Amino acid sequence: MDARAIIAKLRRREAPDAAEIAWFAEGLADGTVSDAQAGAFAMAVCMGELGEAGRTALTLAMRDSGQVLRWDLPGPVVDKHSTGGVGDCVSLVLAPALAACGAYVPMISGRGLGHTGGTLDKLEAIPGVATSVPLDRLHRIVADVGCAIVGATAEVAPADRRLYAIRDVTATVESLDLITASILSKKLAANLDALVLDVKLGSGAFMKSPDAARALAEALTKTANAAGCRTTALITDMDQPLAPALGNALEVAEVMRVLTGQAEGPLLHLTAALGGVVLADAGLVDDVQDGADRVVAAVRDGRAAERFGRMIAEQGGPLSFTADWARFLPEATVIHEVAAPRDGHVAAIDGEALGLAVVALGGGRLVESDVIDPAVGLSGLVRLGQTVRRGQPLALVHAGREDAAQAARAAVLAAITLSPQPPALPDLIHERIG
Repeated sequence: MDARAIIAKLRRREAPDAAEIAWFAEGLADGTVSDAQAGAFAMAVCMGELGEAGRTALTLAMRDSGQVLRWDLPGPVVDKHSTGGVGDCVSLVLAPALAACGAYVPMISGRGLGHTGGTLDKLEAIPGVATSVPLDRLHRIVADVGCAIVGATAEVAPADRRLYAIRDVTATVESLDLITASILSKKLAANLDALVLDVKLGSGAFMKSPDAARALAEALTKTANAAGCRTTALITDMDQPLAPALGNALEVAEVMRVLTGQAEGPLLHLTAALGGVVLADAGLVDDVQDGADRVVAAVRDGRAAERFGRMIAEQGGPLSFTADWARFLPEATVIHEVAAPRDGHVAAIDGEALGLAVVALGGGRLVESDVIDPAVGLSGLVRLGQTVRRGQPLALVHAGREDAAQAARAAVLAAITLSPQPPALPDLIHERIG
């Protein structure tokens, strides 16, 4: 087979067959396919579509390009994945909470993509934490602690590992086929008993319309269930950041406030909803509400924090992180308030613009080789419907330089709309699919 012929077929809006897709995935994994060809393939798929059969073929081919894990544990192996939003640090709360409820969570996560943050980048804001963990070590951590949050090693879905990095720097993130195959190739390689998907909808998500979010949720659930993994998706709101902070260390701080009982709000509510679904699908609870209640209980009584602390220590972080977390997280050198220019109600928040502002501060990547500054970002963000007075802070900018802080301040002012009238507030969970 020939990479050029497959790319040309896609350019003509013809779907490659399963054998061609499998060959291309293997070429991504072993280097037969060049970076230029991988980028052209991603762009051709983004401009057209593979169809349901092609999407499934690409998912399974990328899964099978590496090792599929095997488990021997006394409970079900489960996981969660978000399609990407801003201020979304659910994974860091949910993984230890599920472990405290009797599940085992080998969470294979990704890095920042486009305007959205990455779970691995957030975790690595904690000094010493390693997310590149050999598979034998991953097995030991999951067996001992109940959860681990790591990146895909070279042995797991290597075709996706390569294509994922290329998508981030070639403006080919927003493709139903590529998103589905990327998410599920890693998740199916973990050999799960149940999976819950958080499909984001709104200004801070890749999917801006209900139809697009529903199409992605259906593609994901159909593909995963067909592959033998019990999967449910929740379509959840991303018309505003989930947590009141964007940026790696700042989001870890919000996680720790939830895990240590200092805050709750939408971050805990969504964690409970997703956890309830996957615990029910895994057969650990009688119904979704029972599962959600157990997740909340595990957070409130400290069991989730205890698991999180053990996981951090096992992955190389400080032994006393949960007891003294604020001391370990890096802080920006320049911090400025963004003052409201007038009185009003917060009527709209452009989440994508806020995410891009954090990337510009150095909290994300413009090219694959960029080094992230874990301390920069935004905190204290206002919520939709909140009443503000002129001069009241809309957010705090955390930056490494004064000029970067001023640029971020202008971006925040442009991203937040104030209105004389309060807006209708969106539901946190829009729909359940699967």
